[in-house]
Amino acid sequence: MYLPAHFEETRPERLRALLRENPLATWVVQADGGLQVNHIPFMLDADRGPHGTLVGHVARANPVWRSLGPSVAVFQGPQAYISPSWYPSKREHGKVVPTWNYAVVHAHGTPRAIEAPDEVLAIVTRLTQTHEAGSAVPWAVSDAPADYIEQMLKAIVGIEIAVERWVGKWKASQNRGVPDRLGTVAGLRQRGGEQGLGMAALVPTDGAAP
Repeated sequence: MYLPAHFEETRPERLRALLRENPLATWVVQADGGLQVNHIPFMLDADRGPHGTLVGHVARANPVWRSLGPSVAVFQGPQAYISPSWYPSKREHGKVVPTWNYAVVHAHGTPRAIEAPDEVLAIVTRLTQTHEAGSAVPWAVSDAPADYIEQMLKAIVGIEIAVERWVGKWKASQNRGVPDRLGTVAGLRQRGGEQGLGMAALVPTDGAAP
């Protein structure tokens, strides 16, 4: 990924926060002489390995787990089109063009497949507990009949990726002066929408890094 220094994000707490808020990854795996691309929700076990371990699962019918090589999981945060009409500098000299802001995290690592039923059940249970935590009436794996869960577990394979390195990019108008950043925030807030408001929160308005 092209990564100018002023867009690089290395703080672990920020990288992990983006992953928690946007757990559905575009997972690219090198296998069988080519690239396989899947969209998989992952959970981060931050205490396993020097850089943490991603945990998820795929359908057994999905061939990706049978030939696993180097991979990268891409987590997409807020993103938004940025209009040059928001910049005060447009009125000053007109030398401005549109751009696109975004925040992404890449997790690189070699995955392994997990078939043991007890380990797959543990993965499914943790994922369920994580994503049901905010529900008024959380669903639990134990709510379903045991024989049904046993049948469902046979249809999936667990995936773990020991993260070897993280790459974070926060393209949030850091290359613009503070007046243009303030104009960007105002424009994004006026436009509204979840993505735009999320990006507005990332744009630094004091000249410091976001």
